Amino acid sequence: MIKVVFVCLGNICRSPTAEGIFRKLVNDAGLSHVIEVDSSGTSNWHVGGPPDERSTAVAKTRGIDLSSLKSRQAVTDDFHHFDYVIAMDCSNHQKLLSLCPPGREDRLRLCLSFAPSVGLTDVPDPYYGGDQGFENVTQEDTSLPYVRILGQLSAEVNEGDGKYIEGAKPGMIYNNITNEIFDGKKGIKVVVCYYKR
Repeated sequence: MIKVVFVCLGNICRSPTAEGIFRKLVNDAGLSHVIEVDSSGTSNWHVGGPPDERSTAVAKTRGIDLSSLKSRQAVTDDFHHFDYVIAMDCSNHQKLLSLCPPGREDRLRLCLSFAPSVGLTDVPDPYYGGDQGFENVTQEDTSLPYVRILGQLSAEVNEGDGKYIEGAKPGMIYNNITNEIFDGKKGIKVVVCYYKR
């Protein structure tokens, strides 16, 4: 089981939206039995509360249900429980780094580092803005990092299955989500390739 947690400040806007988007991608890919998804916040301001109603409303228009989610605060133990601790922005990345036990730093990543083509380092916080900010969090280009993350995790999941394809070098793995071949050890994209079952 690969475990992923998305982290923002209050766990009511960006990270629950990220959890919802990513959970839908995981379910659609048929990987919910091997990938666990969660979210949290670095602050304790909203612990136990639901996502912001604007996040819930916008997510619902995309077929994503956030109604069952409850805010929780990130804790040091998250770095033992989760394989990927994904910060939504640099500020929360720094806060998480202060929680991170020695030797677990490799589990901490910035969300948009998975999609440099977006041209941002932070997923913008929509909390103090208007409705458009919440729309932006779920738009296609903002969803790109979640597709890339799933691609990497799919490669890790499939490594144990021995699902290699013709033309791949030893140790490379085909990812049926993104139609790419990955290096099995590093999860790095090697070459685009199409596969027929």
